[in-house]
Amino acid sequence: EVQLVESGGGLVQAGGSLRLSCAASGFTFDDYAIGWFRQAPGKEREGVSCIISDNKKYYANSVKGRFTISVDNAKNTVYLQMNNLEPEDTAVYYCAADLLVTSFFEGDVRLVDYWGKGTLVTVSS
Repeated sequence: EVQLVESGGGLVQAGGSLRLSCAASGFTFDDYAIGWFRQAPGKEREGVSCIISDNKKYYANSVKGRFTISVDNAKNTVYLQMNNLEPEDTAVYYCAADLLVTSFFEGDVRLVDYWGKGTLVTVSS
């Protein structure tokens, strides 16, 4: 059974930091791009960042320079370090895995292979 289990969300003031974790199991970790989407109230789900097996990293323009994705292959866990958070970053953050990096930033998110249940990040002003 495929599982993506997020943790680390919470409430933080603007300018603060949070680190999200995603523990993956039930599929071949190295075969997939793994990363994060987010969905703010009333908005569509959007790709935030992903990482692939050669440690190449991809980011949405809105988070470049503030968010950093990393992976612990021994633990099959992906992390998203979020610094200098802004109220606009408030959203439910979903861990996801797909065979294609482009699935994180293009096309129909409903076609993404695997999803976690999400963790809420709230940034107060």
